[in-house]
Order: sequence, then structure tokens, then C-alpha cells
Amino acid sequence: MGEGLFQPLHILLIVAIALLLFGTSKFSALGKGLGEGIRNFKAAMKEEEPPKKAPEPEEEKKT
Repeated sequence: MGEGLFQPLHILLIVAIALLLFGTSKFSALGKGLGEGIRNFKAAMKEEEPPKKAPEPEEEKKT
């Protein structure tokens, strides 16, 4: 195994402990919220702002 803090076995152990502490319902809600956030972000990035219309100059009024 390689050296370092985040080895595959360590990550699996952390995930297992987190599942025991929080349960699967919290993780499914977290995944759902994260997925919706990413989808909303992508949709917002694809939307183009409509070009702003330049104000029309007012015609001089002759009286």
C-alpha cells in the first residue's frame, strides 16, 4: 500500500464509521441534495442572459 493519509482502506473505514453514526437515510438525503445542486448549477450556467436593450433617446419636443 502507498504511503499517505488517505489510503483506500482508511477511506473505507471512515465511510463505514460514518454510516454507523448517521445511518443511510442521511446519506441518501445528502446525495439527493448534492445532485440537485449540481443540476441547478449546470442549468444556470447554460442559461444566457437576454441582451439588455439600450434606452431609446427621447425625441426633442418642439412647442
